Amino acid sequence: MASNDRRPRHLAPIWRAMVEIGFIVFLFYSNLLMGEFTRTNAQSKSLMFALKDIFTLANFAIAVVSGMIGYVVVEFLRKRI
Repeated sequence: MASNDRRPRHLAPIWRAMVEIGFIVFLFYSNLLMGEFTRTNAQSKSLMFALKDIFTLANFAIAVVSGMIGYVVVEFLRKRI
């Protein structure tokens, strides 16, 4: 059966890596938001205050590095198992 997929196959691993890293970044930020909103809500702060507090350059750098490390670990385990 012929495939009508027009995307090059060599881009598939790159897209998978971007999706997996993006998912780890999403989990990182959702965890930060839950903690920050819980902490700031006790002081009667708003959700917008919590969002402004977590979206910083330092947190973004930590999220991206964590995502890359997580991707490498998952790929290592995927190949070993």
